[in-house]
Amino acid sequence: MATTPLPAYGQVKAFIKKRISTGTWKPGDPVPSEAVLMEQFGVSRMTVNRALRELMGEGLVTRVQGSGTFVAELHRISSTLTIRDIHEEVAERGHVHTSRVLLAESEKAGADLARTLGLRPGARVFHTILIHLENGVPIQYEDRYVNPAAAPDYLKTDFTQTTPTHHLLEHAPLTEASYSIEACLPSAREARHLDIKPGEACLVMTRRTVSGGNIASLARLVYPGSRYSFEGKFQA
Repeated sequence: MATTPLPAYGQVKAFIKKRISTGTWKPGDPVPSEAVLMEQFGVSRMTVNRALRELMGEGLVTRVQGSGTFVAELHRISSTLTIRDIHEEVAERGHVHTSRVLLAESEKAGADLARTLGLRPGARVFHTILIHLENGVPIQYEDRYVNPAAAPDYLKTDFTQTTPTHHLLEHAPLTEASYSIEACLPSAREARHLDIKPGEACLVMTRRTVSGGNIASLARLVYPGSRYSFEGKFQA
């Protein structure tokens, strides 16, 4: 079945959306002027205007009178305190989730980590560090240790295609979890990979999950405070 070509305004929209979703254009970056887009696509001002109006309606760009069009800033994101796949959270907002894998290896557990995971000191554990991005903007630094007994194929997973949380929910079904949340400053490494200043406050969640008879994982999740917030509800 042949693919129907996009209408002219749709081609302009697709071009801009791709630049935003891949992170080529960051929040606050200027979008090419109407004149530049008209020349690039060989279309009328009315066509470019329609594309920009629809992108503004979708919350992807903002138009400032006399200044031009800019990639929209990400608003603070609210997440209920449930264990969810961050890929699904981002997709529900109509945005694009991507991830960068900084580390994926097996290593020996020190005494404190072994005690937390219910293992003997020196036991092998899986260790991954990822950066999760929304429309190209880093929103989470994930530093996770996993008990091989709970998820033996963990390191065989391509974490650019699926998330550690998704893998664990599928292969080590959750039976119990505990967490703590605190505000603190990021390490130099965390700040660099989150693309924030070292003095910018972050929200840090430390979460331990249990699957059946095994402590499955221990994760330290760092969120820039300006881009993420937690909320929850309680009913007696």
